[in-house]
Amino acid sequence: MRIKTFSKKQGQILRFIEQPEITLICDGAVRSGKTVSMILAYMIWAMSHFDRTNFAICGKTVRSAERNILMPLQSIEGLPYCLEYKVSKSILTVRCGKIENYFYLFGGKDESSYMLIQGLTLAGVLFDEVALMPRSFVDQAIARTLTYSNRKLWFNCNPEGPQHWFNQEWVLKAKERGARHLHFLMDDNPAMTPEGIEEAKKEFSGVFYDRYILGLWVLAEGRIYDMFDKTKHVVAAPPGPCTQYYISMDYGTQNPTAMLLWGKCGGVWYMLREYYYSGRDQKAQKTDEQYYAELVKLAGDPPIRAVIVDPSAASMIATIRQHGQFMVRPADNAVLDGIRVTATALSSGKIKICECCANALEELPGYVWDDKAAQRGEDKPLKINDHAMDALRYFSMEVFGRPNPGPITIGG
Repeated sequence: MRIKTFSKKQGQILRFIEQPEITLICDGAVRSGKTVSMILAYMIWAMSHFDRTNFAICGKTVRSAERNILMPLQSIEGLPYCLEYKVSKSILTVRCGKIENYFYLFGGKDESSYMLIQGLTLAGVLFDEVALMPRSFVDQAIARTLTYSNRKLWFNCNPEGPQHWFNQEWVLKAKERGARHLHFLMDDNPAMTPEGIEEAKKEFSGVFYDRYILGLWVLAEGRIYDMFDKTKHVVAAPPGPCTQYYISMDYGTQNPTAMLLWGKCGGVWYMLREYYYSGRDQKAQKTDEQYYAELVKLAGDPPIRAVIVDPSAASMIATIRQHGQFMVRPADNAVLDGIRVTATALSSGKIKICECCANALEELPGYVWDDKAAQRGEDKPLKINDHAMDALRYFSMEVFGRPNPGPITIGG
């Protein structure tokens, strides 16, 4: 990756290297150029001010830190640094002449993650997508830097809800904390053309548009899939034969079970048929074997690539595997990521629903954000009549949500 020029906003990140503030906060839109310029500035600062010193690079997971920070750093042309990354220890050693520093990669995915970083003394920390990390992890990482009077903290993120702890404690209090706050939009990225910006805008709608395009800390409220339009998304049948098939399944014992059959035709995935059963409404529970029989019936003759199942349904997953007819995969149950990926697929026309899928079509307009959770700073769907929506989300994460980060280079 060759960096030809920096925008005015990106230049302010680079100037932070020699400024007296301890903390830099960069928030705003996706693809706005804040991450790459922060990676570069962080590395230049560390290598020009320290030697034989420890630093941290933090993402939601170590893998995301590798993908979002390490790989772009490795791809920047013309850097005078030798980079050696040890995957087994998640340590990046950077050398420039006789100068050598050590960058530990950490994942702050949950409340227990703070224990990973305890005991380490750091001169600086870069938090990538800090809004996805728990406060306990961030606070512990900051505490690891207090030994150094010339430490620096580097935060970047896309906005979440206005009550989110990072917005309340850092963004809104930036001046009070003596932090430098830079707000980015896609126009601040010289690599984004006007055409590219317009294409990016088409990928988001609703709260995701407000946060990821406009860069606003706004509540998630109202309909979740407000881009859903019956005239656009509902069809009688695919226009031709399908070439690939999946089934996604939300499983319930007391709660309803929903299974969705998917087929791909002309680059679009169609929800072809559904199975929906509520033991509570029917006053009769079904066994895993009975659900498996319904799965076989729903699948029909076409070869199914995989059955994507609610990851908590261990007994149902075991039953499907025992029969050996279908490949089964536990679904990725990252709720917000799944909703975002599904919304993008609906907005771009990559998902359509056949009109025979009555339960899914009934759930879609009633699938809404939980207002009470939003007031607490949490983004959660209201858990009422959402079983087909869970199966929809599982499918979207399987087909559209799997990243392809490529290899991590070992050595300089």
